[in-house]
Amino acid sequence: MDIRPDQNSIITQRLQEMQKEWSILSALNRSFSCVLDKKSFGQALQQSFKEELGFHECVVLQIDEQHKESEVFYSTFQVQSTQNQSLKSYLQQCITSPEAVLFDLKDFKETKTFFFEAKNKEMRSVIGFCLPSVEEAINIIFLFYKNFVSLADINERILTQISTQLSITIRNISLTEKFKNLEIQNGNSQIEMETEVSQKQEHGFQGIIGESEIMKDIFEKISQVAPSESNVLIHGETGTGKELIAQAIHQLSNFSQKKMIRINCAAIPANLIESELFGHEKGSFTGATEQRKGKFEEAHNSTIFLDEIGELPLELQGRLLRVLQEKEIERIGGNKRIKVNARVITATNRNLEKEVLKGNFRSDLFYRLNVFPIELPALRERKEDIPLLAEYFLKKLHIKTGKKITGFSQKVMHQLIENSWLGNIRELENIIERSILTAKDNIIKEIDLPKVITVQNDHQDFQIKPLQEIEREYILKAVSRCNGRISGKNGAAILLGLPSTTLISKMQKLGIKKEHYFKGND
Repeated sequence: MDIRPDQNSIITQRLQEMQKEWSILSALNRSFSCVLDKKSFGQALQQSFKEELGFHECVVLQIDEQHKESEVFYSTFQVQSTQNQSLKSYLQQCITSPEAVLFDLKDFKETKTFFFEAKNKEMRSVIGFCLPSVEEAINIIFLFYKNFVSLADINERILTQISTQLSITIRNISLTEKFKNLEIQNGNSQIEMETEVSQKQEHGFQGIIGESEIMKDIFEKISQVAPSESNVLIHGETGTGKELIAQAIHQLSNFSQKKMIRINCAAIPANLIESELFGHEKGSFTGATEQRKGKFEEAHNSTIFLDEIGELPLELQGRLLRVLQEKEIERIGGNKRIKVNARVITATNRNLEKEVLKGNFRSDLFYRLNVFPIELPALRERKEDIPLLAEYFLKKLHIKTGKKITGFSQKVMHQLIENSWLGNIRELENIIERSILTAKDNIIKEIDLPKVITVQNDHQDFQIKPLQEIEREYILKAVSRCNGRISGKNGAAILLGLPSTTLISKMQKLGIKKEHYFKGND
């Protein structure tokens, strides 16, 4: 079959769109498949689901098919009543329609319902959708918007294709709650312990776990800067949760209804990152077979998160500075200036002030980015949060590992608290996952912590080495220990608590090649 170039381009674009949509659906399904309680259900709705559908408030109703009675399963509103004729007519329209239904709140007058509260909170539009029936319950989800929207403004395919998973998750939560109620009535102390853990987890801030004073200060800074459009620079060691902080700032901002755009400056080759950030025109370079928007265009009227900004090539720093100053971009190969209004959040584990002195980072760009700095503590600086984090990961990893572990022995908890955690929270999660898999009882009694090489305090033998050399030696030892494997379950990236892309980038910068670590194995 002869396919003309323009047809080929259309087919390629459609395949790319399908792949992107499949990736979104896969992530949403994973997010909801791990949910076993209403709190986690609400977090999943307010984070990943909200990013894709852009709503401001949400209500999920359950209707008993036998008795035709409705009750609120989850709501972001305070008013919970579902008993009035207008609301019942809305429910009936959703139940009888195979597609999503759009409602306008301007004419809704009946009080004491969440629809009326939504109207008072300046919501304008409602999209109602009846989820597939599971067993004897009918579930309806209502998405509320401050502005007037049409069904064409939302990705209805995402809503339709995730609907079955939503129904299954709601059914699982209901069954879990019934089981817990029965167990509590029978005096089961284990359920009481889990309830206590759940109550402790309610202190999380926008999905960030921590109750230490240093983290409370971080939460206060997030609350202060989020409503503004000021640039934020997040600094912290690898694995301290910089992306979570960026996401929290975005969720509390005026851009929360739109998806935050993420890009890792270390994970993209230097020759491709310009196109990734600013886009390109068709034919602008070899392989540019179609026009492509860059991340800044995608982030228009939203937030762009530039992770590992210290890795951005020097020649691109000037162009990024112009974007920040002029609020407009030019695609590669184009001469048209495109206005972009994007709030910029950056993160780095490097000391950018030192990089400026070395000539590796532009001082004018640094001052543009460093309007509101947030310094994240290493895990060893917030040890009082380790028990809370450990319990959180036990619960989070239950579905993934297929094992129900209820806690840690006192010995193991002491080891967790005293460990140095060079890979921070990411390393803690990986170690706990490994310990769950190897545990022989319902509590973790043994834990295999990485061996940390210490230098004796002997000034005669001690030699001070450059930090890059120490980092190079440490990475070489880790890779050699993993028999040259970088990524995967038994790879050095997990051992070091790093994403494999970041580790590969570091190895390239430090000049580490295959012959170095294979030689070290001999």
